[in-house]
Amino acid sequence: MSIVKVRSVPLAEAPSESGPCPASGVRVHADRGDAAMGLRVVGLHLENCGKAPYRLNGRPKLQIVDASHEPVTGVSIVPGDRIATGTGADGTPRDIILEPGERAYAGLVWRNTTEAGDGYVPVNAPYLRVWARPGARPVMTTPELDLGTTGRLGVGPWKKEG
Repeated sequence: MSIVKVRSVPLAEAPSESGPCPASGVRVHADRGDAAMGLRVVGLHLENCGKAPYRLNGRPKLQIVDASHEPVTGVSIVPGDRIATGTGADGTPRDIILEPGERAYAGLVWRNTTEAGDGYVPVNAPYLRVWARPGARPVMTTPELDLGTTGRLGVGPWKKEG
């Protein structure tokens, strides 16, 4: 067995799926996603592991980050239904309150198209910085974004799981 890639995130922004509850009271992570015929779908997951209700409204704020941990420019972050419907990244943002132990998700969707014409450079960025809501501490996930030359990443609204 050999190591193909090594990814690292700042300790203060590390995602968590388990273990002790972070000081923020929420765990945030990205799943492994799904890909078919150029359409990519990844879920962002949030668990209220704290002791108080946690309010979400709208979509998470995102920043695409390259392998050197620098922000990627030239990519628009748009509502998920502008990329594709029926992926989980569509729908109307709603105010939701997660009680302790409850979970929510938001879908990411993009097309890995590389036929947008001359002068377009494919965007491949391993990291995505996620703010669950305004004022939240960011979490850096590793969805391995292969955005092609489309220049767009779609994000859906937070939805309660279950």
